[in-house]
Amino acid sequence: MTTGHDAVIVGAGHNSLACAVHLAACGWNVGIYEQAQQAGGAVRSGAYTLPGFRHDWAAMNLSLFAGSPFFKAHGAALGAQGLEFVPVDRPFASAFPDGRWLGVSTDASATAARIAAFSEADARTWSTLAAGFPAEAEAIFDLLGSSMRNQALAGLGFRLWRRRRVGGALDLARFLVQSPRGWLTETFESPHLQATLAAWGMHLDFAPDIAGGALFPYLEAMAGQAFGMVIGRGGADTIIRAMVAEVAARGGQVECGARVTRILHVDGRATGIELADGRRIAARRAVIANAAPRALVALTGGTGDAGFDRRMQVFEHAPGTMMIHLALDALPDWAAGEELKRFAYVHLAPSLDQMARTHAQAKAGLLPDEPVIVAGQPTAFDPTRAPEGKHVLWLQVRMVPGTIRGDAAGEIDATDWAAAGEPMAARAIDILERYAPGTRARILGRRIVTPAQLEAENPNLVGGDQLCGSHHLAQHFLFRPARGHADGSTPLANLHLTGAAVWPGAGTGAGPGFLLARKLAGK
Repeated sequence: MTTGHDAVIVGAGHNSLACAVHLAACGWNVGIYEQAQQAGGAVRSGAYTLPGFRHDWAAMNLSLFAGSPFFKAHGAALGAQGLEFVPVDRPFASAFPDGRWLGVSTDASATAARIAAFSEADARTWSTLAAGFPAEAEAIFDLLGSSMRNQALAGLGFRLWRRRRVGGALDLARFLVQSPRGWLTETFESPHLQATLAAWGMHLDFAPDIAGGALFPYLEAMAGQAFGMVIGRGGADTIIRAMVAEVAARGGQVECGARVTRILHVDGRATGIELADGRRIAARRAVIANAAPRALVALTGGTGDAGFDRRMQVFEHAPGTMMIHLALDALPDWAAGEELKRFAYVHLAPSLDQMARTHAQAKAGLLPDEPVIVAGQPTAFDPTRAPEGKHVLWLQVRMVPGTIRGDAAGEIDATDWAAAGEPMAARAIDILERYAPGTRARILGRRIVTPAQLEAENPNLVGGDQLCGSHHLAQHFLFRPARGHADGSTPLANLHLTGAAVWPGAGTGAGPGFLLARKLAGK
């Protein structure tokens, strides 16, 4: 076995890199081993269609990263390594089949005016929510930044009681278990506004009727108006390149093309890893696995705790996502209005009922007849991603099944993604074409990435699940990935789990990696 490192990390996703940056800053020698040919996991960028067009493979929105405690601690160092953000003042909008649209921007009066065109009452409610957001955000972000350990939760509960007393604390608890539909329909009267906000729940496997999903439409709505959005200059991989460089600058190592086949352990203690080429790398203080829970069991051959291993093996993944990358000679001509070209995201998710149907179909293994489409327009804010006058379009098709059992529309016979990818992409582009006629004729290059291809590129994306696990209440907060292990601990001493499967979960906020690093380093 080689001399090794203080910490050996399996996988070079952004949580792994955040963990490594903090540990290295605390004096640890860190080695990261990644099976893919480049670091980043789901956060990477490249010329996936034509030369000169840079697309984000999966993640595009870096707002959580820019606002994270990790970035607050290490942002200056990462900036010195070349990290650059592009601010977005018009983060999201929705287009509707009736030819109308609704968008949220950092111009509060413009947002309120757009909402008032649908409902004066909703505009007043929106303004009240926006005014109260700073106070609400304090409690919510306190919760989302907590380590989910008993002592931390006790302190959080005391602070919440002191600020809100019993009634306010219970109101927050009720909100945290509400479904998107429950909160949206009791708060707003316009179906258009309800659908505009509910689309954010679909980003995190929260269809309108899933308990616990109200938080995400609320946060994205209020944060979008208060802060806008952040994307990476030249691509989301700006954060990856900067973190890799920072790890190297502090004496660490990031090795790609190095597949880990085993996590080594003796007498209940993790000691290192074995690579596919036969090398063994020792870990003096910690082995950290950025892996899907069931993969952790496979890598260890079992942790010695049958209950824990069983929980990892039944960890539930969300439905899959299909990505469609388009190189265009111009942005789509949105039928609802030219102004939609100026928004980072345009959601094509016309109603709560349609979103609920899409989720149910995908969960049942059916290709949805009308999936939710998220159209990302990063070149509206960052023209460096395409040749002059050209654009990239980032399409997420949410949601689709990882394993196909049929087609809800009765049109696609294939039950494997190799054959179903093209016709399903055509269905998605047909939907886009309805909202933005002529877009298909503007396509210069195209790359379809099916759920099967997402998983092949990154085994953590089981069935194309970009979240590495559903965030439903039974698998969130204290239970992510399992009760007693929300801090990334495992039954094997010195072995820790990180990544989106661990609290606080998916997104680009680097919370799982940073919380673990702080626990290990003691600061």
